[in-house]
Amino acid sequence: MPNSFSTETEGAALVAARGQVMALAARATPDELASALDALGRPDWSDVRRPETGLVMLRGRTGGDGAPFNFGEATVTRAAVRVGDSGPVGLSYILGRDVARARAAATIDALWQSGRHDEVEAVLLGPVRARLAAEDAAAAARTAATRVDFFTMVRGED
Repeated sequence: MPNSFSTETEGAALVAARGQVMALAARATPDELASALDALGRPDWSDVRRPETGLVMLRGRTGGDGAPFNFGEATVTRAAVRVGDSGPVGLSYILGRDVARARAAATIDALWQSGRHDEVEAVLLGPVRARLAAEDAAAAARTAATRVDFFTMVRGED
């Protein structure tokens, strides 16, 4: 009899990994998604539900831990596609109104769920992760260039 704890742990790890895949696919550029789908063989897909564009409310907190407040709204497009006739359903939520990008990200999610983890990692997730790390490093370098160090000088014995 399998250990239910290990099964639950594996399930939680799989859900977390899929969340990472969905997050990276949502941050991929249209060109990155198109080249990844070309490399993966442009699978046949069908809409499970027609892509929709709408608004979501953004919440903020004063000082990071204060009382929550409504910060504003953002446009989001969601897509749900099925790869093949009876394959897994891929989902995506992206900022903006790009329906084709949302469908491509959902297709990547479905391909990952179908067991093509290593291929999806090699052609999309790794390069997107590297690009985002480079962008973060460039932003940190720009910020560090404007850093001012304040210090206090002590004069005499007051």
